[in-house]
Amino acid sequence: MTSAFDPFDLSGLRLANRIVMAPMTRSRAYGPGLSPTEAAVRYYAQRASAGLIITEGTQPSPVGQGYPDTPGLHSAGQIAGWREVTDAVHAAGGRIFVQLMHTGRIGHPSLLPDGLLPVGPSPVAAAGQVYTADGPKDFVVPSELTEDGIRQTIDDHVSAARNAVAAGFDGVELHAANGYLAHQFLAPNSNVRTDGWGGDEQRRARFAVELTGAVADAIGAHRTGLRISPGNPLGDLSEPDPGPTYLALLRGLEPIGPAYLHLVESADRALTLELRKRFGGPLILNAHTGKRPSDHEELALIEDGTADLLSYGRLFLANPDLPRRLRQGGPFNSPLREAFYGGGERGYTDYPVLDA
Repeated sequence: MTSAFDPFDLSGLRLANRIVMAPMTRSRAYGPGLSPTEAAVRYYAQRASAGLIITEGTQPSPVGQGYPDTPGLHSAGQIAGWREVTDAVHAAGGRIFVQLMHTGRIGHPSLLPDGLLPVGPSPVAAAGQVYTADGPKDFVVPSELTEDGIRQTIDDHVSAARNAVAAGFDGVELHAANGYLAHQFLAPNSNVRTDGWGGDEQRRARFAVELTGAVADAIGAHRTGLRISPGNPLGDLSEPDPGPTYLALLRGLEPIGPAYLHLVESADRALTLELRKRFGGPLILNAHTGKRPSDHEELALIEDGTADLLSYGRLFLANPDLPRRLRQGGPFNSPLREAFYGGGERGYTDYPVLDA
């Protein structure tokens, strides 16, 4: 029987196990020009026993930033900062992908340089607020991306992906989930375009498909993953019937052959199983567990073939040695919620590991 603790071949990259550290925004890019700090080096190296680490969302361009103090991968200083992270993870025996996250309409002009405005597929504002240095601010109406703007956004991701390779990452994960830009193209309430980038399911899936294809062409499909969250209402998105859209997305991905699909599961396990059947590559599952945090109970999803790998978020945040704890069924540290976003090393690098 396959176990979560068996090694896995991810498109030629050997992973020591099938436990993945999920991407989690931490808002601690206090280095020059929004680059990682020495604390970030420790944070990721502490968790190198994961089969694969996927970093916090990292903006591919200045306009892609949606929150304070999130890191980028579009400058020489950022590349150098991330190189220290990847070197430390590799020295500890780990593997690491960077998540490229363009937040689209989720953000605020005060977070952006040089008078830039948040962008989106359509000039439709999200309901809600975002935290800024001046406190919570309402989301604004985004600037609708033109055809040239769409192409430039894709080019920005390609450039950031090349920067990721230069920084020593094993690959990149493109964020098409959780209400951010590529997800905004997929959802019918945020994408009301009537041109070739909106309308039916295939046209709404086009941005994610072309983005994945362009990055795969630049750095190799074996280094390119994609994260999706069908039916996820984060960012004021509405996908009443996500199945047809995501099946159209998978059809578009077939000739590209990305390294993996990372699925943030809704309560619809049937859709998970259908996407699992239709996608020809490895599936990383961030399992839906209702109000209960994911723990060792989800390991059965590897054993029964529902997924190839499992990703853990908050449990990995609080337990640097999570694979070991999962293997023995705990105990698990509880995450310090008030330290999730911003702050110092408390609730970041000071969680204890089990005694040897």
